[in-house]
Amino acid sequence: QVQLVESGGGLVQAGGSLRLSCAASGSICSINVMGWYRQAPGKQRELVAAITSGGITNYADSVKGRFTLSRDNAKNMVSLQMNSLKPEDTAVYYCAASKHSMVTTKIYGMDYWGKGTLVTVSS
Repeated sequence: QVQLVESGGGLVQAGGSLRLSCAASGSICSINVMGWYRQAPGKQRELVAAITSGGITNYADSVKGRFTLSRDNAKNMVSLQMNSLKPEDTAVYYCAASKHSMVTTKIYGMDYWGKGTLVTVSS
């Protein structure tokens, strides 16, 4: 139905930057919200950032001022620019997409998921 492919993960030192990208394909006309989740070992999956097709964004408090989420509707792609990275940002980052509004997505979750890309921040 919808396929999400992430890229850009890797190893970076604390204070450095990485840019994650997610390309959507398939039934992309049905997608409204796109965003990124992350999951560290022994920790629950958490929402990092999300963006609507109109460009409205939500960020986790822990990444506000450091991460920026952008969306290119023509290219069916979202990018997460991560600056001032901290060791606690280390996690597998998952691109995700929803058919619904931001409010509905917050309640019921995302509909489609990528396979994840590992971000490791060393001290």
